[in-house]
Amino acid sequence: MATGTATNSQPEGCWHRLIRPAWNSRAVFFIRLAVGLVFSTQGMLKYLDPNMGVNRFARIGFSHPAFTAHFVGAFEMVCGILVLLGMLTRIAAIPLLVVISTAIATTKIPELSRPGQGFWFMVSDARTDFSMLMSLLFLLAAGAGRWSVDWLLSSRSGRR
Repeated sequence: MATGTATNSQPEGCWHRLIRPAWNSRAVFFIRLAVGLVFSTQGMLKYLDPNMGVNRFARIGFSHPAFTAHFVGAFEMVCGILVLLGMLTRIAAIPLLVVISTAIATTKIPELSRPGQGFWFMVSDARTDFSMLMSLLFLLAAGAGRWSVDWLLSSRSGRR
């Protein structure tokens, strides 16, 4: 159910259009819960476990793997928590889309040409990444939903 236009006669500002959820459903919370928990915990792991952070980025071939792992981890934690809260959800989804697209391009697509892996291996291995990509695109389009800080902010301004 789309929200339609503003409820008052004032023109909507860019800020309100950006944070106002397009879909009023409380069910969006479950998408946010999955995305927020996956990204925030993966971000923490990049700091806590060298095999999930620096060593992994070095193995993939990133230059400056310590900087890159911690840079990506920081974005995953901060943006993951914002998505979890439903706060600036559309804005937080953008860097996470860059992160997950880069992860797919650098870790999943190469599996297509590796001996003993190929298409079906890659499809199986990429299922979480693909789910996160689609969920982020959904949140970018639909917004945070009714159980969110974005909803509260847009409600207080009288523009839902």
